[in-house]
Amino acid sequence: MSLLVAVGANLMCTMGTAPAPIKVTSQSKVMTQGKPAATIQDAAPMSNVGPFGMCTSLANPAVASATAAALGVLTPQPCTPVPAGIWIPTKPKVLVEGKPCLTQDCKMMCSYAGSISITLPGQTKVNAN
Repeated sequence: MSLLVAVGANLMCTMGTAPAPIKVTSQSKVMTQGKPAATIQDAAPMSNVGPFGMCTSLANPAVASATAAALGVLTPQPCTPVPAGIWIPTKPKVLVEGKPCLTQDCKMMCSYAGSISITLPGQTKVNAN
């Protein structure tokens, strides 16, 4: 069973150094434990998905440039998330305002070679069965 993701859930990128909270903007009527439930469309950079501290991916042009300037020593740079599409749904038939819900086991790819996952769903009681 997967828990629904709610506003304030923590996300983590495999190439980042810190978690980021999710912001729900795709809908505001359906609540889970008094918080808006997220959908797979809550994937916009900065609007929904915040920065993950420092980025360590050499696919990120800022990291590649700084690493080249440091003669090949990996030099992380501030993360600017660049999601590659929307969240991959695991419960596509469970809808929130007509959109597939976001559950704790969903993943999203980053254009800079990382993957974004949900580390804390933001609530503990409402399952998507």
